[in-house]
Amino acid sequence: MSVNILITGGAGYLGSTMIPELLLAGHKVTLLDNFMFQQNSLAQVCHNPNFSVVNGDVRVEKNVTPLLKKADVIIPLAAYVGAPLCNRDPVGATTTNRDAILSMLKQLSREQRVLMPTTNSAYGSGDKNNFCDENTPLNPLSLYAKDKVEVEKALLERENSISFRLATVFGMSPRMRIDLLVNDFTYRAVHDRFIVLFEAHFKRNYIHVRDIARVFLHGMQSFDKMKGNVYNVGLSDANVSKMELCRAIQKHIPDFTVMEAPIGKDPDQRNYIVSNEKIEKTGFCPAYSLDFGIQELIKGYSMIKNSKYGNI
Repeated sequence: MSVNILITGGAGYLGSTMIPELLLAGHKVTLLDNFMFQQNSLAQVCHNPNFSVVNGDVRVEKNVTPLLKKADVIIPLAAYVGAPLCNRDPVGATTTNRDAILSMLKQLSREQRVLMPTTNSAYGSGDKNNFCDENTPLNPLSLYAKDKVEVEKALLERENSISFRLATVFGMSPRMRIDLLVNDFTYRAVHDRFIVLFEAHFKRNYIHVRDIARVFLHGMQSFDKMKGNVYNVGLSDANVSKMELCRAIQKHIPDFTVMEAPIGKDPDQRNYIVSNEKIEKTGFCPAYSLDFGIQELIKGYSMIKNSKYGNI
């Protein structure tokens, strides 16, 4: 069944991959974005009569309110994503990542559905074994994660919502980000051929950007049985350390040199192993492996050598 979907910030890394899939599934999609990175990442779907674009800031209520009234489903992607960008502009980050969404939630009717990406970075370091599932107490370390935790709490207070706690995303997208960990390490392997690791044993979970589009479609199709819940979304076989990630890249770029720093700390202190069993029990299974993504990125980086492809 076709529905009207409002996506804020949909011209970014996630949305520029997700929106074409939603249109392909027959839905009507309205995009609200301020195009702060001057991207034209959705030019390829402008021919589609089911696609509408509004150039505006999600923090301006008069931009958002008329669009909310026409939406059956809301997917809030507009965000300052990642600790470095949030630290550079904390006011812009909090007003976008928290305040704008809290304001939006207050305007919705009970019937309207919200599917929202939050983050598994809210776990911080997990329990004493660094293990996390959806019941693990949250320990957000960054402003980005703290704002997402607050929004998720408000989101789950309404009935018709799903929160997807996303693992660290990787893979090629029309609005590329090379500052994400897998994307960054692969970029360094392709163009620099070396990397220096701080706290190389720190682990994270990962998920391909195309699987994000797939899990949102899955959530829409299975909404009635999934609503009111939080789901970790990641590859269960990709709870890997930074060193293990580098070894995976070396399988394809053997002359990639990896050095461990003898002193110093990574400013990003996240270190956890994440369970994705809950989302898998709903019938969702990721389609794209970490190895697939590394090979895809190597091809993509033969076309890209420019630091503008990032959030910082």
